[in-house]
Amino acid sequence: MAEKSDNKAEWYVVHTYSGYENKVMDSLQKTVENRGLQESIQEIRIPVEEIIELKNGKRQSVQRKLYPGYVMVRMVMDERTWFVVRNTRGVTGFVGPGSKPVPLTDAEIATMGVGEENKPQVRFSMDVGDAVIIGAGPLEGFQGNIDQIDMVEQKVRVLVSLFGRETPVELEFFQVKKA
Repeated sequence: MAEKSDNKAEWYVVHTYSGYENKVMDSLQKTVENRGLQESIQEIRIPVEEIIELKNGKRQSVQRKLYPGYVMVRMVMDERTWFVVRNTRGVTGFVGPGSKPVPLTDAEIATMGVGEENKPQVRFSMDVGDAVIIGAGPLEGFQGNIDQIDMVEQKVRVLVSLFGRETPVELEFFQVKKA
């Protein structure tokens, strides 16, 4: 079973049946509320990423689970909380050796999208060299090629032919679409 951990809430990974992540999260949240466990089980998350896809020439924002089959739970590990989470319908167990749950390290928390700054990441579905059409702004309708992609700022540099010269233009992701 679980060992007591100094009454400090830590992030644990809970394995669920595939496709049951939302049901497990909802069920856990109701159990926490009904049993008054808000101090012990503090947060339940399903890390997602936001992906911008182009379908039929239209931009769509789609959320995808980063870790299908897993739910992240920030909790104070003790016998009671271990029992509540472990016996939630759809949960197959905690991630860890044997039956001993292991909390996530700070580095794992930062890379898994469950930390305090849980901003969804946008994945851009085009590559350098792709031909694009500018769909918004003063150069709307112009065609060019992607020269550079800045994922942090969510911008692209497109080389557009203006007056017979290749001119770099910096645009937001949403301003371009595949040609």
